[in-house]
Parts: sequence; structure tokens; C-alpha cells
Amino acid sequence: MPEAMGFFTDTTVCIGCKACEVACKEWNQLPAENGGVGTLSGDSYDNTRRLDGIHWRHVRFIEQFKGPYDGRWLMMSDVCKHCVQAGCLEVCPTGAIIRTEFDTVVIQSDVCNGCRACIAACPFGVIDINPVSGTAQKCTLCYDRLKVGLEPACSKACPTDSIQFGPITELRQRAQKRVEQLRAQGTKADLYGADPKGPLGGLNSFYLLVDKPEVYGLPAKPQLPTRNLSKSAGFSVASAAVLGVLALVGLRKHWMDDMGGPGGGGGGGGGGQN
Repeated sequence: MPEAMGFFTDTTVCIGCKACEVACKEWNQLPAENGGVGTLSGDSYDNTRRLDGIHWRHVRFIEQFKGPYDGRWLMMSDVCKHCVQAGCLEVCPTGAIIRTEFDTVVIQSDVCNGCRACIAACPFGVIDINPVSGTAQKCTLCYDRLKVGLEPACSKACPTDSIQFGPITELRQRAQKRVEQLRAQGTKADLYGADPKGPLGGLNSFYLLVDKPEVYGLPAKPQLPTRNLSKSAGFSVASAAVLGVLALVGLRKHWMDDMGGPGGGGGGGGGGQN
């Protein structure tokens, strides 16, 4: 059984070149948006805007400036997290979403019925419908390449090794050493999704961040859809109890009406006189 594979993204060395985006679209033959005729977003240099069914990689540009020369750029190549406990896999009604031998999460387009349940279940907003296929799609961590011993296209194309691919256990060790190195230099740095005891059992695509997760568009505490089961079950039980009581009250009233009606055996007048 192959060991779990994934990505460690060191955002401190991302230069925003978008080589990963281009490599992903080229290898997976993803269609261009609007036939390639797009409009500028006006949001820094981010014209991809978000992950969706035809953009499986998205380089975020975050500008933090107090003045013309007082600030910094934060950049991060975002992708599916291939969660150890995946919400999309949990809700898929057709079995289209599977966990591979590399512990990655893949959507089988030929099994997907386009119901969109997985889109709502993903806490990261990764999945969307590919308008060409009409099915839900996202990053596969280049499953076709992994099966023949090749590195995913995005990490292969990354010129600065911001996106690092390898066995998850090895990547976690490498990431921790990088955090310690940055902290020793006075840079605030934390890992997001690297803890196997953390939310969703850890992420097979995790990040080194120098600001809060929300700044990068990541939820601070991602949760599974099943988090609502106990609450929903409680409401269901309470509703059933209320309906049961109302039914008993209705039956009792019906019984009392029958007892008091004509010929219902109600207590009549006194005995006859002698």
C-alpha cells in the first residue's frame, strides 16, 4: 500500500508567477473561462478569483499596505486540501468521490450526477461544476501521474519550490523545520492543516502561513457536515415528541366528544316516579 502523498505549500517563497495554474490547466485540459475572453477583476493581479470546476489551482494575491512603500504582499497557491476526513466524500450519494491508494480524494466524472451536494459540503469552497462536462470537478492531485510515478504538474512547474510534493510524514517534518527557521529570523510563521489531530484529521495539502488563515481566505476551524447531526437529531426527537402529545390530545378530545354526543351513554335524568 503506497504511503499518503500530498502538498506542503510554503507561502513565503511564492512569487505569484502562476506557473502552477497554467501547468494544471494544460495537463488536465481544463477549458478557458468564457472562451478565453475574460475581464480584469480589479483585485490586485488576481484574475482567476477563486477555485472552481475549471480552475483547480488559484494563486491568491493579498496586498497589505499602509502607504505607497509601507507594506507587503502575501501570495498563496490554493488547491483542494484532500482532507483526511473529507466532507465531500461524506455526502456524495453516488459514490463518485473516492479515496485513492495515495490517500487523496478524487471525483469520478463518469459516476457524478451533478447533484452539487459536495459543493455545499466542502468547507474550503474548492469544488464546482465544470460547465463542459456538467459534473463536479476539482484537483485530483494528478492521480493519473501518480499512478505512473510522476510528480503532479503544478509542483513540477513551481520555480521556487513553494509547492512541495512528497510523502505527508516527510513533508510535515520539512515544514516544521522551515517554521523554526523563520521564527528564528523573527518572522511569525504557523502551519495550517499539518496537525493530524486537528480539524478534519489534518490536510494532505497543508500550508505555511505568516498571517491568520482568514487573511488567505481559509476558515480558522473547518468542519464536516456531520457536525450538525446531533443537533438535527435532537430537533427531530423534540418535534416527534410534540407531535405525539398533540396527537394524544386530539384523540382524547374526539373520544370525549363521542361520549357526550346523542346516544353516547351519557348520564340521563333520574329514575321514574311511583
